[in-house]
Amino acid sequence: MVAADNRPVIAVAAGLDETTFGTDAAAVAEAIGAADGPDGVLVLLDLGSAVLSAEMALEFVDPETAARVKLSSAPLVEGLVAAVVTASTGASLDAVAAEAGRGLAGKQDHLGEAAPEEPAAVSAGQLTLDVVLRIEHGLHARPAAKLVGVVGQFDAQVTVRDLDADRGPVDAGSLSRVATLNAQQNHRLEFAAGGPQATEALEAIQALADRDFDDVPPSTEVVQAASGSGLDVAVGPAMVVDAEVDLSSYVAGDNEHDRLEQALRQAEQQLSGLKDKAPADQAGIFDAQAVLLRDPAVLEAVAGSTNVATFWKKALDELAASFDGLDDAYQRERAQDVRSVRDRVLRALTGAPEGAEPAPGSVLVVPELDAATAAQVDASVAGIAVRAAGTTGHGVIVARSRGIPLITGIGDITVADGVTVGFDARTGSFLVEPDRQAFATTIQERQDERDAALRAVDEPATTVDGRTIPVMVNVGSVQDARDARGADGSGLVRTEVLFGDRRTAPTAAEQVAAYREIAAALNGKSITIRTWDVGGDKPLRFLPQAAEANPFLGERGIRTFRHATPEQPTAASAQPGRHELLKIQLDAIREVAAATPVQVMFPMVTMAEEVAWALRQLGPRPDGLKVGIMVEVPAAALRIETLAVGLDFVSIGTNDLTQYTTAADRTNTAVAPLADGLDPAVLRLIDRVVRQVPLGVHVAVCGDLASDPLAAPLLVGLGVQELSAVGPQVALVKAKLRQISAVDAAMAAATALTLDSAAAVRQRLK
Repeated sequence: MVAADNRPVIAVAAGLDETTFGTDAAAVAEAIGAADGPDGVLVLLDLGSAVLSAEMALEFVDPETAARVKLSSAPLVEGLVAAVVTASTGASLDAVAAEAGRGLAGKQDHLGEAAPEEPAAVSAGQLTLDVVLRIEHGLHARPAAKLVGVVGQFDAQVTVRDLDADRGPVDAGSLSRVATLNAQQNHRLEFAAGGPQATEALEAIQALADRDFDDVPPSTEVVQAASGSGLDVAVGPAMVVDAEVDLSSYVAGDNEHDRLEQALRQAEQQLSGLKDKAPADQAGIFDAQAVLLRDPAVLEAVAGSTNVATFWKKALDELAASFDGLDDAYQRERAQDVRSVRDRVLRALTGAPEGAEPAPGSVLVVPELDAATAAQVDASVAGIAVRAAGTTGHGVIVARSRGIPLITGIGDITVADGVTVGFDARTGSFLVEPDRQAFATTIQERQDERDAALRAVDEPATTVDGRTIPVMVNVGSVQDARDARGADGSGLVRTEVLFGDRRTAPTAAEQVAAYREIAAALNGKSITIRTWDVGGDKPLRFLPQAAEANPFLGERGIRTFRHATPEQPTAASAQPGRHELLKIQLDAIREVAAATPVQVMFPMVTMAEEVAWALRQLGPRPDGLKVGIMVEVPAAALRIETLAVGLDFVSIGTNDLTQYTTAADRTNTAVAPLADGLDPAVLRLIDRVVRQVPLGVHVAVCGDLASDPLAAPLLVGLGVQELSAVGPQVALVKAKLRQISAVDAAMAAATALTLDSAAAVRQRLK
């Protein structure tokens, strides 16, 4: 509410420690010292011991400092707002305290609890100015603060009166007095000023009114939801990072245990800060790293060591190596988290810096990308190039969610610090000393493409020959729904992601609240809620599962619940059993569907018996609740004519359908080229679903193929009726569909089915 260069110092002393309520006189004294200056300190306090602690704190500080301190009984919240705004104008300590004390005036006046002050008449000889208040919400707190700030710059006495409401005049240099006006949009305000700088004050007020009191409305310009460029191409000078922490200068002492404990606490504080800044669906990454800091096996390996730095590195290296040796590619990439925790503690032990901040426009080249680096790196970097392969690492997930251009798997290409590099993630190319102009042209083309798509994002995706395709959004959090510009609803709510950071199962009420919040963020449009899709690479902490030799071919999705006995618990605690867990979710979905357009979707369905079982678990459904299944395995696609009987829709999950069709683990980079959704074998299964699905059953695609603007027309040509993409791609997919003819797309799809490879299909589409 005040300009950055005029902000007074604010220090907080709250609680006995980080978690306990109360007041500590020593902490109050420390805060007074932090806020102290030649103009003095105003102390705002709440109730009870806070008063005594503040008084005692004055005995702890230097007498000269104590003499500049004023304790205030002003209301804590309203008083703080008034005090900060008034102090920013350069007012004296007494004036700031008086204004804080009047903090309740606006609220009291509005509620009729205070006698109105006698209005002061405009004095003879005062200058006046009339302005019309044009801002939408009237003279509320932010524009009022701007007015007070302007008035405080001049040697003048200024009052303001609402002529239409016949309220005032009040002191225009008092935030609380201005608030009592409750001046609304289009009201006429009369300013009166006297004193040596009255003319200058009114001229400044006129200029402020001409700018609508700097109350900027929400921007109508195209903005990116993510903090980076959102593109998949970058060029710039390389900043090469060596992940190893140098231990050569570390000197062990006789207090190694204390040094380690201090380093662990520092690392915990850093991870806590990262968690607080992370989106809800990524906070669990830093929780997990914090737990690793106190892993008993690791601490036992370090206990009693004469050099904790060396032993800590050895213990974490061994743990990372054990992850590196696992069969599952997703689990192998957890070694990145282990090495990130290793280095965080080693930096704390050695005093090594966190690393130089990459310059804006540079390309960060790293051996592997941990979540902390991805969360902290400034989004002004051109991009990040990762030597290690893998697309499911936590760092990769975080960087892409922030819209930072990223390429993985560049290998051991020699890159010198400062040398220009460029990459295009669409083609998988990484070049040293590339043609910068060519890259600049590509970047501009893609930025123009994205900007144009975003300008038209709210328009329907209607082909040139008149076919409209709903383009929905896949969401795993409420924020995903808020950021999904232009989406026609949600074709996939990933409930296992939405509640994936929890250690205990969400109640029905908690789920209802979350689903309603997502629906509200999408302006009441239809949402498709997928029931718990657990297993494989998607564990749930409140639903532990036994280890399986091949989890992708084991108990996944609906199998997890159907194969369990009704009495089977999910843990030794009071957690609901598997049947109960699914029942609670279905109860919540039915409740939301009673007032909101909702579809429920069961994942990993293979047989008709599973569909029948799922419908029995769902029970009576409210009017309007539509029911469907995901088509993710070839068996489901090949028997869709019987599998989908009685359903309202099916949604094809192309990620799993591709990996099962090509027998290529989607998380294993060694076979990643095989797992291509444009493989003609996958396309033929999609084609079969569209052609053989029972009459009246709606066909959608919610896998990654629907997020690819290149592939979207092909899916439409195959007869798919709805696409659901990730949020940043919605605008691009809609823009692409507006450029095509559905008839031409059908002809291209027919040709694609006859080709012999994904590469040939991709070339045909281009």
